[in-house]
Amino acid sequence: MDSQIYGFLFTLILFFSITGAALQENPSAKHQMSAPQINSNSVLVALLDSHYTELSELIEKALLLQTLEEAVTKHNITIFAPKNEALERDLDPEFKRFLLEPGNLKSLQKLLLFHMIPTRIQSLHWPKTELKPRHHSTLCPGDERISVLRKSGDRMVSMAKVIRADDIIKPDGIIHGIERVLIPKSVQQDFNTRRSLRSISAVLPEGAPEVDPRTNRLKKKPTIPVPAGAPPVLPIYSAMAPGPSLAPAPAPGPGGPHHHFDGESQVQDFIQTLLHYGGYNEFADILVNLTSLATEMGRLVSEGYVLTVLAPNDEAMAKLTTDQLSEPGAPEQIMYYHLIPEYQTEESMYNAVRRFGKVKYDTLRLPHKVVAEEADGSVKFGVAEGSAYLFDPDIYTDGRISVQGIDGVLFPVEEIKAAPVAAPVAKVVAKRRRGKLMEVACSVLGSFC
Repeated sequence: MDSQIYGFLFTLILFFSITGAALQENPSAKHQMSAPQINSNSVLVALLDSHYTELSELIEKALLLQTLEEAVTKHNITIFAPKNEALERDLDPEFKRFLLEPGNLKSLQKLLLFHMIPTRIQSLHWPKTELKPRHHSTLCPGDERISVLRKSGDRMVSMAKVIRADDIIKPDGIIHGIERVLIPKSVQQDFNTRRSLRSISAVLPEGAPEVDPRTNRLKKKPTIPVPAGAPPVLPIYSAMAPGPSLAPAPAPGPGGPHHHFDGESQVQDFIQTLLHYGGYNEFADILVNLTSLATEMGRLVSEGYVLTVLAPNDEAMAKLTTDQLSEPGAPEQIMYYHLIPEYQTEESMYNAVRRFGKVKYDTLRLPHKVVAEEADGSVKFGVAEGSAYLFDPDIYTDGRISVQGIDGVLFPVEEIKAAPVAAPVAKVVAKRRRGKLMEVACSVLGSFC
């Protein structure tokens, strides 16, 4: 009998010795034995398997599974789960990027734990009136609290509406679906601070400002190469004569040498079109013979600029007086006022004046603008006595140059007011036969023919 008792005690002592040695060799085994055990019917398991996939993924990314397992074993919890759209599309993209950055793991954990309270609240526990909201502490560290209340008859959690009350009910917790994300003040402050620091660090120190001699403006950024087909970076006024060309690069196009736009040929083409059309010989004569504007227009078009030409017909040009054309540079100034540095067609201008009433277009005669408005189903340019109607629309439109025929010569408003009242001296325009027209045109155009 004594030998049996001694044998049992020896076996018991040997078992405890082996178990203690094993625990010393593997310390994690002791931790595993004391780790909380989660039932398969737990609210946490139900959340991970539910349709709240965005929230579940964030919980896993935030490394909160072990924290929530311990909370479930200690408390009967309530989870307010935002719908997937609230976390996927409705959340500010910049704020979402902030949460997913590795350095902001604590902020993400705070945000998620702010949606959970260590108290079981079912739909029947909501306050019956709007006057008595209930405040609950959350699992978020720092004593962050949320309010459970009624507003306009709806169940609310702080500023979020409950859209699926009692969505998932388990013995150790309950899940309610809400329409938006709840953001604790501490996380919002972290985001604002990080955004402010980022905006400050984005400002690089700079030396003395440099002035671009071409534009007389401060240099802000390095020059970016102009992509193929893009309009020039500089305004058209910077490329006008006198002075060398300032356009960054010729615009690529379908013809001409080096596969660029051949502006000279396009100007020649539109002038010949005017002569074939008939009734615009005087305008073509001034454009080519009395000024160097045709050459200037060809250079601008070659460099990628676009132009709209308001061409007065022969009857309008015949009303010009000798005094109006005799002043040095007067013909050039008249022509510049009829050139708009935009590509406009009859349809685009008519739609603009119909929609906005009056439209002011820039002209190459700086700083004067020409006013356009709708009148009698057409477009009228200028004001009062110095006005002209769009008489022959779209005489020439090739995507770079647009020519619109008008029935009057335009002058800036200041010159109309200052001009003395005098009877105009009519110019006689000889009628030319069609067979003789091209010979006269070539004599006018010179090198363009």
